[in-house]
Amino acid sequence: MAPSLSQAYRRRWWMAVTAIIENLLCSAVLLGWASLLIMLKNEGFYSHLCTENQTVETNVTSWESHDWPSCVEQEEMLNLGFTIGSFLLSAATLPLGILMDRYGPRPLRLIGSSCFAASCAMIATTTYNPEVLSVLIFFAVSFNGFGGICLTFTSLTLPNMFGNVRSTILSLMIGSYASSAVTFPGVKLIYDLGVSFRLIMWLWSGLACMVFLNCFLNWPAESFPAPEDVRYTKKVKMTEVVTEDKVTGDRYVTHVTVMEDMMGGAKQSESEQQDSPSTTQASHVVPLCHSVCSPIFLWSVVTMSVTQLRLIFFMGAMNKMLEFLVTHGDPNPSEELLNEVDEQVGFYSSIFGSMQLLCLVTCPLIGYIMDWRMKECEDEDASTHTEKSQSTPPKRDRKIQKLTNALRAFIFTNLLLVTFGILSLIDNLPLQAVSFVLHTIVRGFIHSCCGGLYAAVYPANHFGTLTGLQSMISAAFALLQQPLFMLMVGPLNGDPYWINLGLLIFSLTGFLLPCYLFYHRRNLMRANKKRDRLAVSQSDKESSPLTQSNREAAKNKANGHAANGFTA
Repeated sequence: MAPSLSQAYRRRWWMAVTAIIENLLCSAVLLGWASLLIMLKNEGFYSHLCTENQTVETNVTSWESHDWPSCVEQEEMLNLGFTIGSFLLSAATLPLGILMDRYGPRPLRLIGSSCFAASCAMIATTTYNPEVLSVLIFFAVSFNGFGGICLTFTSLTLPNMFGNVRSTILSLMIGSYASSAVTFPGVKLIYDLGVSFRLIMWLWSGLACMVFLNCFLNWPAESFPAPEDVRYTKKVKMTEVVTEDKVTGDRYVTHVTVMEDMMGGAKQSESEQQDSPSTTQASHVVPLCHSVCSPIFLWSVVTMSVTQLRLIFFMGAMNKMLEFLVTHGDPNPSEELLNEVDEQVGFYSSIFGSMQLLCLVTCPLIGYIMDWRMKECEDEDASTHTEKSQSTPPKRDRKIQKLTNALRAFIFTNLLLVTFGILSLIDNLPLQAVSFVLHTIVRGFIHSCCGGLYAAVYPANHFGTLTGLQSMISAAFALLQQPLFMLMVGPLNGDPYWINLGLLIFSLTGFLLPCYLFYHRRNLMRANKKRDRLAVSQSDKESSPLTQSNREAAKNKANGHAANGFTA
């Protein structure tokens, strides 16, 4: 039996902490494919292709008294499986977003954890007879990619339960997703210590079953409403405090109001629904096409596409870039130089892999920027006719503050991206470690910025569809990295300078979104000032007849006293 929204609201911290751990261990783990590939080759996956095609290389891997040959055909087949899994990891975002907006996160999370558990079980089963069961790796990586994106996507709506710190929690979810690339490198460390690969996969499958059980017990059937949603209500308790004056015997009754935030579950009475202003807001539903065609979403797609292409090209061509920095384009390197290339590329690749955990550490920073001064803002559903005391300072407009925070976050992220592009142009190998840090930070920041912007600007029931559509378009645009890579290793002879320079210039288009956010915020501020002036003028018109009537009443009273003989 699924818990209610009110029960889930009380368990929101448990759900958030477990979701971060589950994302770290079971979401986009395929991004650590390099480490998994080594273990699959050690276990003999598709090694029979090497003996069949007689293209066995001199390097032979030994593990547990098995001699598994390695060849080009084997690597091509395994990389084909990775291509399928990574494609599902990106392409499934749009249909998952539509399904999540319609049915909520619970069923998708249950399906995702089941698929991930099945993928680990398939890999473990294949190790019993790799020559016959190697074909299961295609189903395993497909289930792994689909299950991982299900877990990631469903966790992105959970921050709606946290009100003013929603963007901070969202950035932690995205950071754990981006940091999951270190999972397979961590598994390889355990594997190198002598633990059976088969045992690791069976334990991992059991861990995914625990994710299924946690979702079944704690995640509600309904989607998580945003803080401004009508399913959030305020419970008001009126209590009376009676005090008695011991001298005069007079009694005084003081009314004390206690207000509590409640969520969902409780059904309002008909009179409450009629009196509640949120019911009138619920009738005004924003169509999805309006959100998709809005300038903010379109410019965010442009920004995400450019940034994704820049980041993915660096990840795919990083080894070749490092190799060029060592050889400096020497067409005939010596054997000593080749050994240095292998050593340096391996060393810096391990540094880059270990830095992926920075996403989990640095993403809360951008979430803090997105939540800046949100507690000082007035409620969006506050009545505009409420009289405010002159002694209380005016609160910030929530919508304008959200746009201001998003503007600052995107400017900061784009500045880091441009700095990363500049460092990539410098022919200095140790300096590239700094570019690794910037690459990792930008990869976590850009997703957190985009997710926080969608959560702040658009309705909660559009979040999944918009995020899925943006992810699918940017993933398709990032396929351009393959022809860029072929251009670098072909006509440019491995020199990445001109491609990095072109991508640096192209990445400047990311500042177009902050420019539009600045323009949109200025229009909102003008509209609010105009509305305030109209409200003040209307209140002055309403108060002027009252002032005139009070003066007439005072004059009549004075005339009455004079008529009764109270004159000197």
